[in-house]
Order: sequence, then C-alpha cells, then structure tokens
Amino acid sequence: MSALHPKSGSPHVVLGVTGSIAAYKAAELVRLMQGKGWEVSVVMTGSAAEFVTPLTFQTLSRNAVGTGLFEEKDGWHPEHIAYADRADVVLVAPCTANVIAKMAHGLADDLLTCTLLATRAPVVLAPAMNDNMWEHPATRANVALLKSRGVSFVEVGSGDLACGREGAGRLADPGEILKQVEWVLKQ
Repeated sequence: MSALHPKSGSPHVVLGVTGSIAAYKAAELVRLMQGKGWEVSVVMTGSAAEFVTPLTFQTLSRNAVGTGLFEEKDGWHPEHIAYADRADVVLVAPCTANVIAKMAHGLADDLLTCTLLATRAPVVLAPAMNDNMWEHPATRANVALLKSRGVSFVEVGSGDLACGREGAGRLADPGEILKQVEWVLKQ
C-alpha cells in the first residue's frame, strides 16, 4: 500500500494535464478523486493551459496549480521535487504522445516531465491522441518501454476523435481512469 498523505491521511494524487483537447475531462477527474477524499495537486504543461485554465484546476482542487519550473513559491524546495515527493501516485490524464516520448527517453524540460523523472511514486498514464499518432511505431515502442519500467497505462478508447477521424486514441472514461488509480494505490 502506498504511503498516505500525512496531513489528511488520504492518498495524494499529482495530476498531470497535457496539451490535448481532452484536457477538459481532467476537471471531472479532480472532482471524482476529491469525492473519494483524496488530496489532488495539478501540474499543467504550457500546452494544457491553452485548452483549460489553471484557475479551473485551482478552484476544483483547492490547491495551487503548478505550471512552470521557475515560478516563485514560498519555501526553498524546488517545485518539481516537492510534487514528486508528495505524490502517492502521479496520474497524467490526458497524456500526449509528446509526454510519453519524453518519459521514455528521460527528457525533462518542464515542470511535469521533471516531476515524472523525479518521483518514486507509481505513475499512471491515460493517453489521448489521434489514431495515427497512437498507432505510430515510435509511440508503440515508447509505450512498451514505459510498461517494462512499471508505468501503468489506462487503455485508450475508440470512436470519434477531435480531429474528425474515427479510431483508437480517445481518452478513457474518467471513471475507468479512476479505477486504474485505485488499483495502483492498493498495490
């Protein structure tokens, strides 16, 4: 079983939100996790903030939202280390092909990817992207590599995609994502 957040006695989920049209569904994830009594901190990429504002997640999570490596914060702890250390699980939903590739190759050039590289907590990725991107050999290889390192994946959904195509690559239903996080927390 994971360590519990010392302040509340409940799990602390660090939710990474990346630049996908599915970013709006992450707001529902915050509400579902809070309904379980979990503490939620949100870290957004710059691209994610083009789809949903940090204020949305700050209001829903009741916590400050991390958006950049060089934001001024109280205290001396670097933010990416602070997020990495406080997490009982890191969930990235939606997770783009770009962030999957960065993780697979150890690239850390923003607050979220630095947090992912620094954390010792289990990581759950819920991908969302175009079907061609999802099926591309590079993405398939990156997913296989991350799975071999113990990263958990929520299966993508199939159906209408934001690009107007139909196929695999949709963000899984928030309820399914929540079930995967619950399963990981019980390990």
